[in-house]
Amino acid sequence: MKYDYLIIGAGTAGCVLANRLTEKSENNVAIFEAGRPSDIWKVNMPLAILYAMHDPKYNYKYYSEPEPNLNNRKLFCPRGKMIGGCSAHNGMVFVRGNPNDYQRWASFGLKEWSYEKVLPYFKKIETWSEGENDYRGGSGILPVNQSKNENPLFKAFINSAGEAGYKKNKDMNGKEQEGFGMYDVTIHNGERASVSKYYLNPAKKRKNLKVFTEAFVEKVIFDGKKAIGIEVKINNKVEKIFANREVILSGGAINSPQLLMLSGVGPNHHLKDKGINVIQNLEGVGKNLQDHLETYVQQECKTKDTLYSYVNKLNMLRIGIQWFLNRSGPCSTSFLEAGGFCKSSPEREYPNIQFHFFPAFVIDHGLVDPDRHGYQLHASPNHPKSRGHITLNSSNPYDYPKIQFNYLEHEDDLNQTIECIHVARKILGQNSLKPFAGKEIGPGEHAKTNDLLEEYIRSKAETAYHPSCTLKMGTDKMSVVDERLKVSGLQNIRVVDASVMPEITSGNLNAPTLMIAERAADFIKNSN
Repeated sequence: MKYDYLIIGAGTAGCVLANRLTEKSENNVAIFEAGRPSDIWKVNMPLAILYAMHDPKYNYKYYSEPEPNLNNRKLFCPRGKMIGGCSAHNGMVFVRGNPNDYQRWASFGLKEWSYEKVLPYFKKIETWSEGENDYRGGSGILPVNQSKNENPLFKAFINSAGEAGYKKNKDMNGKEQEGFGMYDVTIHNGERASVSKYYLNPAKKRKNLKVFTEAFVEKVIFDGKKAIGIEVKINNKVEKIFANREVILSGGAINSPQLLMLSGVGPNHHLKDKGINVIQNLEGVGKNLQDHLETYVQQECKTKDTLYSYVNKLNMLRIGIQWFLNRSGPCSTSFLEAGGFCKSSPEREYPNIQFHFFPAFVIDHGLVDPDRHGYQLHASPNHPKSRGHITLNSSNPYDYPKIQFNYLEHEDDLNQTIECIHVARKILGQNSLKPFAGKEIGPGEHAKTNDLLEEYIRSKAETAYHPSCTLKMGTDKMSVVDERLKVSGLQNIRVVDASVMPEITSGNLNAPTLMIAERAADFIKNSN
């Protein structure tokens, strides 16, 4: 079999590429997804986030290696294993990042990625519920809606942020990011607006697209330095499929570097140690791993406005039926819709903290039900200085890779996280939340000193599920792709996903990944 383009991974970026590349009828495209189709209730129902996240049929369910600065805990690292990838099980919060993030990218010799260059692509993605303007799109493929969730805790939280001296902001994806308000969400008509539904499904009707599911790509085939195809297991049989033009890796920040290394592209010594023939020595493959680390400040709630009511099986059944009947009620929302960005101290150049407010306690990624009414504020530094890495366990493509985040390796990350807790407590202690506020559960009212806060962070902090930057674009010796996302030293192979970010953006990563894919599609179409 031969196609012009082989896209490996039908996650956020892969779905965008499949749509955009098949807009030209002369392009013959195949996309390969190791997982299954995702048109199931546990994906479509917004409140059912955790069901797909914890289902091994739809998720890789990775864990990190023991993290030395988090009491040697192995942190959960879910990654979508289905059509739509992580857009099919994420929290549906749509955050572009701060304009300054992209100015920093441009300063690394990546002029094609300045804010001025990426803004038109962000606008191209969306049909925004509040209408088109200089910063927002009104005729894009993906419905992006400002949350209208009227839970009284959200209003109280946003007012409390104002009382604490922070800005309110009605559009954190607009002219400026700083401030607190309701987030944009990819929820539409009571259902998850996944990238697969809005980008891939329409493209499936085109004769020039072939979608393979449960198709595990084992390696990229090279002829010298030129990528010419892939070896992929379909129906328990390994087949060779060839590319006339390009092989495009869109497996994400964990799987794309793993596949490159299995194919002979990566650090020379590491590949030789695993018995892999080296095609191209690139030291940066798998390096530069970044993520946002969240700490939860948890408070009891004196009212019944939290999600604890739905722990009751009868209530859960009732709201589930309501959603199945008419896509309404509590199951039609994620309840992750309030939050904001601020500076932890005045000397910060631009907002260095993101907050998500959630009207329930989250225990062990939702595997343990809370035992009382409560709410929590997720606090995380936007720009961690710690760097981790992805390495191979073996040359077997079915062995999970080793993931080492090295959270809090850099002292500044710990200091910023402590600052995050101080800011969170300041907001949660304001008058607007007083009618709801019971005692603080975590870190707990006893935790007054920075030493006690540090102990809480090391024992309780969790991933925000934003792994990125493991195949960074740039011009230095640790860069893997150039600014048009071509792999250095090789021909006919690109990477298009969150792994190519040189630095992690401020906020959730789905929107920037969409933008990267839209931008890449134009690079690819214009290179023919």
